[in-house]
Amino acid sequence: MALKKATTKGVTSKSSASEFAAAKAKKTTSAGKTIAKKSTVKGAATSAFAGKKSAEKVSAKKVATTSAKKPAAKKSVAKKTAVRKYSPAASEQVGQELHEMHEGKLTIGRSNKKVTNPKQAIAIGLAEARRAGKKVPPNPNDPKKQ
Repeated sequence: MALKKATTKGVTSKSSASEFAAAKAKKTTSAGKTIAKKSTVKGAATSAFAGKKSAEKVSAKKVATTSAKKPAAKKSVAKKTAVRKYSPAASEQVGQELHEMHEGKLTIGRSNKKVTNPKQAIAIGLAEARRAGKKVPPNPNDPKKQ
């Protein structure tokens, strides 16, 4: 249920939609007396008493549903020590290839077409790092390794 702020002559509080409609339905006279006005909102309470009853029912339902929840299971705290998959030298190689691509100097294979996609530049950098013997995991798409 959406919560709205109900304002009645300077008093502001959080309440449900039905209480908001009930607060709007009240009219305060110059003598300070509160008179219930007919509600124009469909299904809204016409008096403050009816609005309080519906709010109590809603809060009772919320308490019943929240108490039925199971406590969250604790996750294990054990962490693995991180092992680098790529050597710093391999990262440097990829950085150089990306730099060449941005300058417009990086080309593909024998066709000498310019590389325009950064993913292609990364793949070229990793391939060159593998050929140079740097620490890089094997290519998952390499047909020779399958």
